[in-house]
Amino acid sequence: MPFSCSICGEESTRICARCTKDTCSNHLCEKCLCCSDCCECEVTLDEPMREPVRSVFPSVRPVPDPEPEPPLPPDPDPLPPEEPEPGPVNP
Repeated sequence: MPFSCSICGEESTRICARCTKDTCSNHLCEKCLCCSDCCECEVTLDEPMREPVRSVFPSVRPVPDPEPEPPLPPDPDPLPPEEPEPGPVNP
């Protein structure tokens, strides 16, 4: 009869030394042999690798960028720059 971890539900083969709950190797501290709920060590326990969530929706294709507009032709008759009008002269 397989046992399951009281924390994550995975198959367990060990029990916590303090609370005696079934525990998998991912939730059992190697230092004090307690589950992650009872452990008071400063050691971080490894979390089980979880498979990434897959989308149930079809993938969306990216919309291509629109074609750039062609450059405008140059002005046929450019105007010369205007010269400033002389202002009143102060005596």
